[in-house]
Amino acid sequence: MKRHLLGYWRHYYNINKGVYFIAVLVILVSLFPREGKFKYEIQRGKPWQHDDLIAPFDFAIHKTNSEIQREQQEALGESYLFFRYDTGIYKTVHDQYLAQFEVNWKQLKGEASEPASKKQKTLESGQIIMDSLFKRGIIELSPELEKMSGKTMIAVIKDNVADIQELQHYFTVKSANEFILNATANVSGIDQPFLLHQLQQSIIHNIFYDEAFTNNQRDQLMRSISTTRGMLQRGERIISKGELVTDAKYQVLLSFRNEYEERLGATSNHTLILIGRIILVAISLMVFALFMYTFRHDIFVENRNIVLLLMLITLMVSSTTLVINSNVAYLNAIPLCLVPIIVRTFYDTRLALFVHIITIIILGFLVPNSFEFLYMQLITGIIAIISVVNLTRRSQFFFASLMIFCSYTAIYLGMTLLQEGSLAEMSRFNIVLFGISALLTLFSYPLIFLFEKIFGLVTDVSLIEYSDTNSKILRELSVKAPGTFQHSLIVSNIAEESARAIGANALLARTGALYHDIGKMDMPQYFIENQAGGFNPHNELSYEESARIITSHVLQGVEKARLYKLPESLIDFIRTHHGTRHTRYFYDKHLEQSQGEPVDESAFRYKGPKPFSKETSILMMADAVEAASRSLIAPSEQQIEELVDRIIEEQMKGNQFRNSDLTLKDISSIRKIIKNKLLSINHIRVEYPVRLRSAH
Repeated sequence: MKRHLLGYWRHYYNINKGVYFIAVLVILVSLFPREGKFKYEIQRGKPWQHDDLIAPFDFAIHKTNSEIQREQQEALGESYLFFRYDTGIYKTVHDQYLAQFEVNWKQLKGEASEPASKKQKTLESGQIIMDSLFKRGIIELSPELEKMSGKTMIAVIKDNVADIQELQHYFTVKSANEFILNATANVSGIDQPFLLHQLQQSIIHNIFYDEAFTNNQRDQLMRSISTTRGMLQRGERIISKGELVTDAKYQVLLSFRNEYEERLGATSNHTLILIGRIILVAISLMVFALFMYTFRHDIFVENRNIVLLLMLITLMVSSTTLVINSNVAYLNAIPLCLVPIIVRTFYDTRLALFVHIITIIILGFLVPNSFEFLYMQLITGIIAIISVVNLTRRSQFFFASLMIFCSYTAIYLGMTLLQEGSLAEMSRFNIVLFGISALLTLFSYPLIFLFEKIFGLVTDVSLIEYSDTNSKILRELSVKAPGTFQHSLIVSNIAEESARAIGANALLARTGALYHDIGKMDMPQYFIENQAGGFNPHNELSYEESARIITSHVLQGVEKARLYKLPESLIDFIRTHHGTRHTRYFYDKHLEQSQGEPVDESAFRYKGPKPFSKETSILMMADAVEAASRSLIAPSEQQIEELVDRIIEEQMKGNQFRNSDLTLKDISSIRKIIKNKLLSINHIRVEYPVRLRSAH
């Protein structure tokens, strides 16, 4: 049991990597649709490149969305607004009219003021006018009617029978009042003012808009519209090899593909389909892991890098799947270029491109028109990476967003011309979606800031801020330990040029070098570059005590860096810049003093760890050589070359670069840069061969 636990801890990081990849595999496979995948790529406007396609079963040909919408609009244009005739209102109004007529006549006319015949004729005329008015109906004006003309046909339901008439056939309150005026004016022998007043008080709506019934009828009408137009029988030829995929053929092929995938998902082949998904996604992730292990091993060994990259892939695939399941029409609004921009910001262009390729390859199994999708996203992703290849200003994110929008639009324009032969079918909606995608890409900046804090990574923009010598910690270093500060500046210049020469991160090397000796601030007088006046406090200490003080600046530097919240990538330079080397001077002196007695070597050795990247290895070389060069009095070119070679050879013999991926060619280039830099610093003119000297 103990042996198994030891084995687990020995391979802890590798086991965790495997767990991360398996977890992502499970998540991505679960996002795939249950249906199988149609094996042919359909490209409208191009010849059919495959063999003749024969229908293996009967299937209906579906209409396009635009056709269905057009038919729905036509159907809605021919539909009616439904109203209900309330038969009870007329009886109520008629009874009220009779009752009020007698009361009002007595109050206004008295018993004998008017002949009985005139009263009776006025009463009967009012009933006739009211009967004509309410039998036709007084319609209530709803907001729907205000947009319609009098010629619009409407349906009025009376006694469960719908009567279709023009809107102007029915009275409104205004037209009812006009009708009463005309009717009472044309009748003789009545009290016209009295009757007019009585009838005007009786005007009330008896036809009302039935919104629920209207909507129900429209829904039934929409459902009655067929989504298909014809059918292909089993054994019929769908398309022949070489035949042009026209709009009509394209719709037939889409209908066949949808039916094929539904039938495949409905069969008992779910297990085999699942195995197919697992194989394809697993291969994609395996290729990604192999690429990282082979070409970016320095990134691969850090699990936090693996977690970040896999998380970006998973989040993008998940969000795309969510949009596809909700409404595939919004697919072009997904900011897929977020992934390469974020990866490029933290790492390099090669890794950014590869992660982007893996992401869109996986998405190719989920999206319609995979070839068009892959082409558009690949080209746009490359443009996005190029836009931020030298990311030094935040304004570049806006430039990248603009380039993404232009790339999407240009590619969409080309595809439309290729497939349609004109711009008539070019959708403004898609252009808007491309704009949304480009704008959403700007969220890369806050996401980068968030990932910096979560994963302890650092971007070039942040490195530029940290490399400002006016920052609080570097200002403090320049005041408390001016000699160390000058040493750090020189080492940073050497490290930057060396990193650039071998293709490492020059900005990271420069910034890390500026901070590598901040631990000397607490006791600056114990380091020779800060000593003045000839006083050396080590003269009053034992060699062990001196070695302890000298080596302690590494641990103190790490603590100070964490106090100032420096990122881990910069703290790595502090903890590794001496590796596990000796404090050679005090160690050798102690050996001389011990006269052959046993010596505790660990008291004179730095605790490490050894450098584990090109940049930290460069710092070790530049730091050791620059410090040693200060002991040379009137150095010559030969002395400097011998010094550089000797120190770097000692570091190599001590296996200080074993954990980094430096090659012998890299070390040779670094040596050359360091020599040239030291010669320039010490103002030593390079000796030219005799033949060249004569030319000068």
